[in-house]
Amino acid sequence: MDQNTVSNMQLPCQELAVPGLVFRGFDGEADYPKMAAVIAASVKADNIERVDSAEDVARYYSHLTNCDPYQDMLFAEGNGQVVGYTRVTWWEELEGVQIYRSLGFLMPDWRRKCIGSALLKWCERRLSEIASQHGNSKPRYFESAASDSEEGAQILLERHGYTAVWHMFTIVRPTLDDIPEAAMPAGVEVRPVRLEHLDAIREAMVEAFRDSWGFSEANELTMEEWKEDPNCDLSLWQVAWDGDQVAGMVLPFINQKENQEYNRLRGWTEDISVRRPWRKRGLARALLVRSLWAIKDRGMREAALGVDTENLSGALHLYESVGFRPVKRWTTYRKPMKGDVK
Repeated sequence: MDQNTVSNMQLPCQELAVPGLVFRGFDGEADYPKMAAVIAASVKADNIERVDSAEDVARYYSHLTNCDPYQDMLFAEGNGQVVGYTRVTWWEELEGVQIYRSLGFLMPDWRRKCIGSALLKWCERRLSEIASQHGNSKPRYFESAASDSEEGAQILLERHGYTAVWHMFTIVRPTLDDIPEAAMPAGVEVRPVRLEHLDAIREAMVEAFRDSWGFSEANELTMEEWKEDPNCDLSLWQVAWDGDQVAGMVLPFINQKENQEYNRLRGWTEDISVRRPWRKRGLARALLVRSLWAIKDRGMREAALGVDTENLSGALHLYESVGFRPVKRWTTYRKPMKGDVK
């Protein structure tokens, strides 16, 4: 894809003749700080709490799967400045369903000008090109997502034929006082995590998450991503072993940049997973309680995590019983892919 091809694409609505607006492809590392600026302006307008530096973007983009940014990204420039961008990727779920995902950000001053529709339409065309190389013997869906505070994104997706198919919550325990007691099941013990354990830990986590909605191993973090993540702190991890087998885990972390930005002391208790042979024995609860104590010992005053609202193991009920409460909902939208997008 060259810049001229992108600039002259067929746009989805006539009124998109916005003064100063042009489209272009990815320009390499020079775009990372521009992307971070777009993310910052976008999430602030949408009441989403996240902090991304150019270094964070670069690290993430060094591990992209099924995405060539030179072919699979579109940038919107307004008056010579990057004001939005979109990216596509794809994967196959465990059940054989093919997912073709789009995501993007747009600065608030450039919204309600049909730019979002143009970006989404381009994504569908690019994803259709990719899908045409995969054949159509399996169910195929366009996919995107929006939080409950992204009203514009929700309206955009619904207008383009997307339907909500799955929800998750960000849930918060607003205090780390009165942490309940929870004993470890007999025969299971938590051991300090060492680098040589990471392969076994990742394999156990992937196995446990295979029961999750929409699971694809392609979307799980790699060993390299764990090691490069500045928030990764193995000394916080709570990993339970039964002999030489990993039974379950909670992998807490503290995002210092977000805590500074939002003036809080929050720890995250994520990647809560238990392998099937060790379920229904109170292991997840025990590991979660240990994780709350671990982040409290580091000076944190609250905890948060993300959870599937319809998790078959009853995870939301478990977390609520430990004091977590929903604060934000995230929705995944899908649209059946029927032939090429015109």
